Parts: sequence; structure tokens; C-alpha cells
Amino acid sequence: MTTDVDPRAPAFDRGKIAVPRSPAGRHGARRLAFPLAVAAILVPAGIVAVSAGATRVDWSVTFGVLASHLLPGFDAVEVAEADEVIVWLIRTPRVIVAALVGAALAASGALMQGLFRNPMAEPNIIGVSAGAVLGAVAVFVTGFGAESAVVLPLAAILGGLSALVVVYAVATRGGATPVATLLLSGIAISALLTAASSLLISLNLVSWDAAQEIIFWTLGGVDNRTWTHVWISAPFVVPGVLASVCYARDLDLMLQGEETAAALGVEVESVKRSIILLSAVLTGSAVAVAGAVGFVGLIVPHLVRLIVGPAHGSLIPSSALSGAVFLILCDLLARTIHPPVEVRLGIITAAFGAPFFLFLLIRRSREIV
Repeated sequence: MTTDVDPRAPAFDRGKIAVPRSPAGRHGARRLAFPLAVAAILVPAGIVAVSAGATRVDWSVTFGVLASHLLPGFDAVEVAEADEVIVWLIRTPRVIVAALVGAALAASGALMQGLFRNPMAEPNIIGVSAGAVLGAVAVFVTGFGAESAVVLPLAAILGGLSALVVVYAVATRGGATPVATLLLSGIAISALLTAASSLLISLNLVSWDAAQEIIFWTLGGVDNRTWTHVWISAPFVVPGVLASVCYARDLDLMLQGEETAAALGVEVESVKRSIILLSAVLTGSAVAVAGAVGFVGLIVPHLVRLIVGPAHGSLIPSSALSGAVFLILCDLLARTIHPPVEVRLGIITAAFGAPFFLFLLIRRSREIV
């Protein structure tokens, strides 16, 4: 596969993400085989995650309960009511939410890395996560979260989208939104929103229950998630990932530079807005139901790119599928590593992501030297 990078691109862009010119080459066969392989792993990983836990459920019971609910006309064997509740009402929605969150964050990361032409970019870079956290914290401290299960997720989504509007308004001048300015605006607004969240938390530490809920939520997790959370996140995540794939060609061309992409017919500013909005919707919907789960949008698309190459037509769906499997397994580890106590999901992803991030920094510094 012949690759090229615009020589006029900024120094931090050159040589970081290659631009695909031909489907042939060492990545060609993997672009189809890898997502199919990951998709084949997804269902077995989900069944294992539903079966395992502090109370182990035999896989045949798990399969029978799932089949009786998902396959019309399937006659399941008699199962205990407790197993039915554990499998269908407790663990299945939890596993599905984990898969949706992983897919959303990984796909959003692939979009951000393509837009910024930097494999170290991640969804949090445009301030959406910080806005979602602030929206959730506001709900916790005001007590509105107790009114309904949908209040917290909706507040987080609105907070994330509001943060996006502010970041985009600050970065846009004369109808153009320079990527570098967008990056700096996202960092600044994120810091401001994080400070606001910290202020609200510090002012409400006297309420132990609220403080505990906030701390647990900011550490990330999919415990106690129900089918309500599945129906809240799925309408955002599934269409968001599918819509992201529609911008694969535009992202491929933009990797060569905005001027080149515009000359090849890409409406650069329109595409930027669409990609940023899609990333915000995916990230906001993930944070809304799982809290602040870090590093998924950084490490998953980066590793997938090494396997399938930089072409976004394969990179985005492969990242989404890989993110789903990755977070299912991370959540499984979080609730089985020290039973019956569950480790917060954000801690597990950070344990994988932080060393990987340091590895990227060390490798980048060696390349510069």
C-alpha cells in the first residue's frame, strides 16, 4: 500500500498517520478479516461476561435464558427465578451497556484521531466529557437524579453537547474552525468545566451519600445498569457509529491536508462540524450511562490502526467492535478480580491505558530524537 502525508502539514502531523491510496498491500486482507473476527468474538465474550460474576451461572442456563427472550418460539428449560433475574435483568443489560459504551468511545476516538491527524488524540479533547461530568454532578448535588433513571443520562448528554457548542463557538472565526484552535479551546474549556465540577463536589461533601455517588460515577462503571440505560444509549450509539462510517472517505482525504481535501471535493468545514458533532454525541451518550471511563478512545483505535491500517472505512467499524469487546472484558475483570467487591471500571481501563500512553510518549520522543 502506497502512503503519503502532506509535507505542508504541521510538524506534529507529519509521519504520524499515513494516508491510504490503494486498498492493496499488507493491510488489505486484514481490513475485512479483522472486523469479522472481532464480531465473532463479541457474542461469546458477552455470554461469558453474563455467566461470570460473584454468583456464577452455568453457561447452558445463561444460553437458555437469553435464547428464551431473544429467539421467538424457543422452549427454554426450566430455570430458577434467581438465575432468570441475574441473567436477564442484572447482567445482560450491564454487558450490553458496556458494549455500547466501548463502541461509542472507540469510534469517537477514531474520529478525533483522524480529524486532528494525530494518533494520540482522544474523545475528551473537545471538552464533551468534562461537560457531561458537570451535567451529571449538577444532577447529583441538586437531588434531581432521584426523580427518574433517565434524568442523570439526559443531563450528562445535554452537558456534553453544551460544552461542544461553547468550544466550537470559541474556536470558530469567520466561518472557519482551525483544528489547532479547536484543540486549544477544548483543553481550556475542559479545564474550566472540570474546575466547576470540583467546586460543586467540594461544596457538597457534607452530604456523604451524594459525594459517594459522585465519586463512584466519576470513576466510571456500568454496575446497576438496567434496560432503561440500554434504551437511552443505543439510539445514540448505533446510528452514531453508522453515520461515522459515512465520513470515512472524507477523513481519508483530510489526512492529506485540508487544502488537498478541498481540492478533491470535500466540504472541509461542513465535514469538521459533522465529525465533531458525531464524536460529541458518541462520547456524551457513553459518559451519560457509564461515567468517566478513560483511555478507551485512545488505545483501541490506535491498536486497531496498526492491524487494519489508516483507512477509516475499516478503521471505524473495527474500532467500534474492538471497543465493545474490550470494555466487556474490562468490566468482567472489574467484578471478578476481587469478589464480592467490584473495582471501578475506570480504574481497570486506566490500568491498561496509562502504561500504553506512556509507551506512545516514549516512542514518540525517540522518533523525534
